[in-house]
Amino acid sequence: MKEIAALIVRMATENPAWGYSRIQGALKNLDHRVARSTVAKVLKDNGIPPAPGRPSSWRTFLRAHWGAIAAADFFTTEVWTSRGLVTYYTLFVLDLKSRRVQIVGSTRNPDAAFMAQAARRLTDAVDGFLAGHRVLICDRDGKWTAAFRGLLEGAGVRIALTPVQAPNANAYAERFVRSIREECLDHLILFGERRLLHVLKEFVVHYHEERNHQGLDNDLIAPAPRALGSARVRCRERLGGLLRLSLLKTRPSRFSCVCRTDQATWPVMVSWLEILIGTLRSTAHGRGPDLLGRGVQGLEELAEFAADGAARDRGRLAPAGVQALLGVQ
Repeated sequence: MKEIAALIVRMATENPAWGYSRIQGALKNLDHRVARSTVAKVLKDNGIPPAPGRPSSWRTFLRAHWGAIAAADFFTTEVWTSRGLVTYYTLFVLDLKSRRVQIVGSTRNPDAAFMAQAARRLTDAVDGFLAGHRVLICDRDGKWTAAFRGLLEGAGVRIALTPVQAPNANAYAERFVRSIREECLDHLILFGERRLLHVLKEFVVHYHEERNHQGLDNDLIAPAPRALGSARVRCRERLGGLLRLSLLKTRPSRFSCVCRTDQATWPVMVSWLEILIGTLRSTAHGRGPDLLGRGVQGLEELAEFAADGAARDRGRLAPAGVQALLGVQ
């Protein structure tokens, strides 16, 4: 019975709109015959109200609006300047679904003018970060001015304020602040605003292209494309080795240039094919056995190119003769 009671509580918690009869039917699908009054008693004993008055969880709200919600917050950084140690406030915005981040700006005084410019930049119709978003999660800090809210609401973005002293309601933004501090800022002494902006730029590139994210199944947000050729493990460093990434460093293939250029390079490809075909023909009569090895090596590189290049492009750039030799359909 304890297992069934735990299942009833779980169903009611994960599905706030389900009433007693709906939960009873879901249990029946699992071969559990439970009376409606039993469901009501279990929920009452666990302090769960009936369906009309059962509140939805914050996680359920976020999942329901996944892809249309962004989060914004500030974090502070101490920077040495000619005036001594100065505190800079950095405003950033994060997309909850993809985890993409944009550093909007850093300033010593986040006044109304700074916030208004940030709002105009975020809601730009061409490349604004909030284009396509409908909700922006913010805390109740006084930095979010009335002009900032007005510009966002005019662009169709509703601001959702978190409860008082509830940082977990903006957990994704708080996690980014923890990451940039623990992995980067806490290990540096920053001299001047330019150095701060450079460090922030480098970390954002690392965050998007080189850092795995547990919330994304340990994938990268925007992995860099891999080139053709043989690969060896190399270490990419940023900020003097503070940020590192182990990656496969490729050695370009002989035919990799064809993949990145236009139709004018296809005659070069045809010439290579003619040389290879002639080489194999000469070896067929017992002449030049060394040429056979070179011809096979060239054909192996050609096969590597064909698999990743012409086949990927479905032969749109290749002449008909090359398509036939490569086997492109």
